[in-house]
This record gives sequence, C-alpha cells and structure tokens, in this order.
Amino acid sequence: MSSWASPRPKIELRNLSMVYEDRISGRKVEAIKNVNLDIYENDFAVIIGPNGCGKSTLLSIMAGLLKPTTGEVIIGGKTRPGPRDVALMFQDSLLLPWRNVSKNIEFGLEPRHLSKEERASRVEKYLKLVRLEEFADAYPSQLSGGMKQRVALCRSLAMETDIVLMDEPFGALDEQTRIMLADELVNIWRSVKRTVVFVTHSLSEAVYLAERIVVMSSRPGMVKAILDVDIPRPRTFASPHFAQLLQTLWQMMGQGSSERF
Repeated sequence: MSSWASPRPKIELRNLSMVYEDRISGRKVEAIKNVNLDIYENDFAVIIGPNGCGKSTLLSIMAGLLKPTTGEVIIGGKTRPGPRDVALMFQDSLLLPWRNVSKNIEFGLEPRHLSKEERASRVEKYLKLVRLEEFADAYPSQLSGGMKQRVALCRSLAMETDIVLMDEPFGALDEQTRIMLADELVNIWRSVKRTVVFVTHSLSEAVYLAERIVVMSSRPGMVKAILDVDIPRPRTFASPHFAQLLQTLWQMMGQGSSERF
C-alpha cells in the first residue's frame, strides 16, 4: 500500500455475484461470483483477468449502473452509489462532436447547478493538468485519439468525485500514446489524490500503473489474487522488479510472455 492510501476502505465489495439471463434462450450466465474486495482511499487499483471474466461488469456495479444479483457495494460508507460518488471513463472518449473541448468537459457539470464561473474554473484547471489549454476551443474532429482521451480524462476529473473508474481507457491507442497517457495519469493521480480503479487487458500496463493489482479468474470471475506493487515511481520497463512481477502475472494468467504495453 502506498503512502497515499489509508487503511480505511473507500470501496467495499461484499459477496458480489452477477447472473445475466438471455431473454430469448433463457440461458443464464454467471459473470462474477462471490467477489469480496476492498479498495482504499487514494488507492490506484488495477483489475486484470481473461476475456469475459466480468471486469467491466464489476466496474459497472461499482458505478451504480448495474445492480448485482447478490451482494452489496459500499462506497464511502453508502450502499447506493450515485453520480456524485463516482466518475466513469470508457475506452471510447464519447465526446460530443458539436461541442468544443471546453464544452465537452463542462457537460457533466451542467446538471450540478454550478455557476458559470465555477464551471469555467474547473475546465481551466483540468485542461492545464493534461496540457491542453491551447485546444480549449477545438472540436473533437480536430483532435488525435490521445488528445480525445485526455479530454475525456478531464471530463471525469472535473466532476471532482472521490472515485474515478476507468474501463480500458487507453486500449484503442497506440503503444507510445498509451505510455504517455499512463505517465500523465499517474502524475495527475499523485496530484489530485483520487481513488482510481482501472481495468485493462495489458499486464505490463497494470504493473506500470498500479499500487495494487487485482487478478480475476476466468468466468465466473472471482478474485484470484491481490498483489501489491512496491516498485518505485517513475517506473521503467527495464527494471528487474518490473520484469519479475510481470512474469508472475503471466504465470498466474497461464499465458506466454510476449505481450507488449
């Protein structure tokens, strides 16, 4: 556990199970089963696991978008998380093409009845964090994929929730851009001190980012292991400790060792 995190859980998952039913065939699919997990305040937890193990389902339950079949989620002591408790960022930036960068970031703030000045102040603050101030008036069609994701990250951070949930936000980007955004995300996390839960398929991305790595089993997804990442920051792929932990994850996942970031 890093010096940023306290022993008090910010997110508590208790005996979570989720069963989906196909409306046509009636077939039931158990996505996750008996998941118990604590995510701590100011933690950076990364969830990995095989395809179909329920990682995204778990994130949607934490966000309050799905109701589990059994079990409960406790967010900051509350059993019913709402939009003011968590912000959710997806692999697709989901920017509105008719709004410029500033207005896209401001979009999530509009229902909160903040003053125009307060909204503008937040937009400016987070654009500076990701170094996009000069693109405040640009439209999504004028941005690269990495820039769009930085705007999406701004939009999530501007909500100023204690918890940011991220579902493979860099998955569609090229390797160089992913590393660049990973560095920015870590710097922002250390600066604003939020609780981050990050889902990825990339084991090297997990080691690069995480304070703790949650390893899920194949479906139905269960917590297979939780590994502390004690590698000092900034991290490098050439570090022996990095390679050792990556190899441990490969062995746990039952895969080869040729993955790239």
